[in-house]
Amino acid sequence: MARLKEKYTAEVAPALMKQFGYKSVMQIPKIDKVVVNVGCSEARENSKVLENVVGDLAQITGQKPIITKARKSIANFKLREDMPIGAKVTLRGDKMWEFLDRLFNVALPRVRDFQGINPNSFDGRGNYALGIKEQLIFPEIEYDKIDKIRGMDVVI
Repeated sequence: MARLKEKYTAEVAPALMKQFGYKSVMQIPKIDKVVVNVGCSEARENSKVLENVVGDLAQITGQKPIITKARKSIANFKLREDMPIGAKVTLRGDKMWEFLDRLFNVALPRVRDFQGINPNSFDGRGNYALGIKEQLIFPEIEYDKIDKIRGMDVVI
């Protein structure tokens, strides 16, 4: 079992039950999935860029990403329907807990001038959205092998 999941079940869940007076274990909030998304506007001209994005995302998450496509055409952006515009991965189960453990304990401390995460990034439904400016904070990505620094969105 993942280290972060063990801590959640052993320490966090009982503390939440006690603090909020939950009567059932099923009332405790739990993390269901993590979505990692990388938008890549250059992919419409150069398909090689999208291959690099998919490779980086696969290395970071340990799972093959799916390519996201444009839902509708937008003339100002020179975008046509079904053009590839990025990649995303949905993590669940043990891979999700391992990714979160690496994100919190390895990657985020490597961010320059890291002041902690913003508590205002929660939406009304309990989802947390985190923007990462560069993929180099993950130890799986080598500086020499990337073509361009790209950011990503992590939604928990």
